[in-house]
Amino acid sequence: MKICMAGACGRMGRRILELAAGSEDIEIAGAFDVPENAGTELQVGAESGRPRTVVVGGSSAELEHAEVLIDFTAPASCIDNVRSAAVQRKAAVVGTTGLSTEQLAELQAFAEQSAVVYAPNMSVGVNLLFKLTREVAQILGLDYNVEIVEIHHNQKKDSPSGTAVRLAEQAAAGLGLKYAKHARHGREGLVGARPRQEIGLHAVRGGDVVGEHTVSFIGQGERLELVHKAHSRDNFARGALVAARFAVKAAPGLYDMQDVLGLR
Repeated sequence: MKICMAGACGRMGRRILELAAGSEDIEIAGAFDVPENAGTELQVGAESGRPRTVVVGGSSAELEHAEVLIDFTAPASCIDNVRSAAVQRKAAVVGTTGLSTEQLAELQAFAEQSAVVYAPNMSVGVNLLFKLTREVAQILGLDYNVEIVEIHHNQKKDSPSGTAVRLAEQAAAGLGLKYAKHARHGREGLVGARPRQEIGLHAVRGGDVVGEHTVSFIGQGERLELVHKAHSRDNFARGALVAARFAVKAAPGLYDMQDVLGLR
């Protein structure tokens, strides 16, 4: 499988390239980042004893020799990159978060031409958490208040995290609610009693925390918590490569990690 990494100089891009270099079934056919990083030489593969140098390009032209794009960039750049892949009928794996409703609609349109896997979090554990959150919400119902707390490093740009949003969407689906109508982002001042149908989201930022998500179902006299703590970015990077293996063989369509992992 030939991959092209968009956002190659970022935290996730570097880890994906490192793990890809150590995989016998993967070839790094291209890598690019913002134009000012073009020409950067990344040393990857040392951890697996298969060192090599990847020269970073400055545009999606690096897609030419690849079969699948892996994108961890910024929303506007991501859409341009996936558009380039779709035009060339090449699959795409999108881990970029913070996409608007309009940008998500664009991804859906691109997926009519080639397979697109879009997931705010590609960790196996987190995707199991998505499934469990929906199922627990459906079982417990509105007698239990749902509150979601996420913690990330102090350099994270979007808030709440894409993972927290997806967790809230899953809880809403299980409760028969709508995320856009019933999500509440933090509380300040005299907000009054908590509405029964509210789903609370709270973002914490600090230090070098890779990512922690807690979904609390709070009832009268008891509380059930579902917790995921990421110890490193490697679980996300491995998930991206699993998604790429799926996407390169899949028919055109918009998929997520639930499809990739068979959790539907």
